[in-house]
Amino acid sequence: MGFYWVGFIFWTLIGFALLLSVYGLCKKSSKALIISGIAFILPMLYFGGAENWYRLLAFIPLIPFVLAYYTNKRVQR
Repeated sequence: MGFYWVGFIFWTLIGFALLLSVYGLCKKSSKALIISGIAFILPMLYFGGAENWYRLLAFIPLIPFVLAYYTNKRVQR
């Protein structure tokens, strides 16, 4: 059984996105949340092609983008 780079990159992107999401929420940084959403997009496209309720996982990248919008809107006031 070999080492699968695709799986490693997949889980690394998910971990990176989760860390940036937590950092962005703690520091109220819209840039960190946007980068988190971008990092979530590629792994979640895989789930978009799945069947049943796994398709709903493809909507997870929308959460950091919405939070970034609201944190950016709050900072501008």
